[in-house]
Amino acid sequence: MEVRKILSFVETVFSEAGKPTEHPLRKVAIAAVVKNPYAGSYSNDLSTLIDGSGELGTRIASLAVESLGGDAPQSYGKGAVVGTAGEQEHGVACLTTVYGNAMRESVGGGKAWVSSLTKRAAPGAQIDIPLAHKDALFVRSHYDGMTLTLHDAPLEDEIVVICCVSNGPRLNERVGGPSADSIIGEDGLR
Repeated sequence: MEVRKILSFVETVFSEAGKPTEHPLRKVAIAAVVKNPYAGSYSNDLSTLIDGSGELGTRIASLAVESLGGDAPQSYGKGAVVGTAGEQEHGVACLTTVYGNAMRESVGGGKAWVSSLTKRAAPGAQIDIPLAHKDALFVRSHYDGMTLTLHDAPLEDEIVVICCVSNGPRLNERVGGPSADSIIGEDGLR
């Protein structure tokens, strides 16, 4: 994939509801702005995006993990924003199993489903990347998200492909469900 630029976003949360934390919650998103080879035309075959997404996924997921500053990633999510000359399907093609498996390998995630969001938009768009535990979807403490504003991207013939990771659960989480330290199986329930 032809990369125009890579954007990095880091959010560090030190307290929530007036309660400071001993270990700040860090969320990181890495966004690669790539050329959309299908912009302005329809194609049944989107294999160029699907096949190319693996290498891109490894590249940006590795950068995301590195940006956690030594903390191990506990949750992740993915997303894509397609420029106005493309289709939402082009973004989905960038986030299939090929990309998801590259993220899992880079982050050290299990076989759990990786949450995602795709949309079509002009430069300056916002996107909310959903987060869930990397090993078990039903660990509610890690349901979270990160909002990104994409300045100067995507141009009409581009796609922004995003990997987002965090180093822990929401601060003050207390809604119950399976805990991260008791994960059994692929979904946290078995």
